[in-house]
Amino acid sequence: MTKRKILVLLGHTDKATTSGVFSDAYEAGAREAGHEVRRANIGELNFDPILHQGYKVIQQLEPDLVKLQDDFRWADHIVIVYPNWWGTMPAMLKGLFDRFFIPGFAFRFYKDRMGWEKLLAGRTGRVIINMDSPPMLSRILFGDNSNEIRSAILGFSGVKTKVTKIGPLKGASAEWKEKWAKKIYAMGTAAE
Repeated sequence: MTKRKILVLLGHTDKATTSGVFSDAYEAGAREAGHEVRRANIGELNFDPILHQGYKVIQQLEPDLVKLQDDFRWADHIVIVYPNWWGTMPAMLKGLFDRFFIPGFAFRFYKDRMGWEKLLAGRTGRVIINMDSPPMLSRILFGDNSNEIRSAILGFSGVKTKVTKIGPLKGASAEWKEKWAKKIYAMGTAAE
């Protein structure tokens, strides 16, 4: 098996959650298999998630965002784990992407024609979304809650991404969650 460079990003501000357990499981599996792993926990990053002037003026990136950009460039496989809140990712995670997925890093618009260059092309990704409701029921009622991260963010920059939705977590037994943690550990060993 080819050893990969993997970045695991926990998109929940609290590590002591199911998202944290699943991030830990993926990281442990990847390390056990000999992959190089870097980890970022959004709750430990120091940054302002608000675009105070939109993209009219690019705000100075805080050191943690510069490091995260370096980690994204370094990685050939990016794993993002977060809970589904109100049909999307937590606000801090969205704010993180608003701030550090900027022109010149993740993409570059062509000046002489329509379109853009995908500056993170060649990388793969895995997004793991935890849900309190059954994923299929949520999709029927509210649509695809992974389109934003899979297509409009990661896909826009060239990261070819697969999504795993896990639910319903509300009322789930410890054994059921442990079964999922083992599946995610296996994803980590396989770097998928």
